[in-house]
Amino acid sequence: MKYEGKKAAFYTLGCKLNFSETSSIAGTFSEVGFERVEFDEKADVYVINTCSVTNQGDKSSRNIIRQAARKNPNAMVIVVGCYSQLKPQEVGQIEGVDLVLGTQEKFKIPEFLGNLQKKKTTEIRTTRLPDIKSYHEAFSWGDRTRSFLKIQDGCDYYCSFCTIPYARGRSRNDSINNTVKEARKAVEKGFKEIVLTGVNIGDFGKSNGENFLDLLKALKKTECLQRMRL
Repeated sequence: MKYEGKKAAFYTLGCKLNFSETSSIAGTFSEVGFERVEFDEKADVYVINTCSVTNQGDKSSRNIIRQAARKNPNAMVIVVGCYSQLKPQEVGQIEGVDLVLGTQEKFKIPEFLGNLQKKKTTEIRTTRLPDIKSYHEAFSWGDRTRSFLKIQDGCDYYCSFCTIPYARGRSRNDSINNTVKEARKAVEKGFKEIVLTGVNIGDFGKSNGENFLDLLKALKKTECLQRMRL
């Protein structure tokens, strides 16, 4: 379905990884005809990419969700990110929320939009933690002077104080070849500097037998890329 003439706004909370993923999510909206507008503007769809590392992250996410619902009571409000994966029922209780999508579902939002009508009851779509296995590439553009390039997702270290493994699943990544292709796309958009981001970037290659050092060597060869940060 095409949504020509419709507007979508996005808000990102939390880490640089979230920023890279929001840009990728916004790209899926552009592909089906949406115009991206600022979050403080009136839109037909609001997407909030949440954080849930701490209780303060949850609180900030709730505040932004309520702001979106007030900006346009007729707009669809869609909540994704760590808060959605960890506490979907809690998010679903917030007035005005139409869709709550988990870690695997957030890159397929257009599939759930339908006719953009507000829902009588919140629709919740999440995947059980053991079944979160897919990896989705992402890099940020359009809102910063440097691009955040996602190279890894998830974590295998179940530290007692950290919720990230429960929100994002096991450590996983794409191949060096595909990651370099994403870096080239960022450079083609005019970025001279990229920031490598993930949950635990040192684990790059753990899921496919490659390694972080070889990735750095490959990225260094990218033409017109002047600087990398970790």
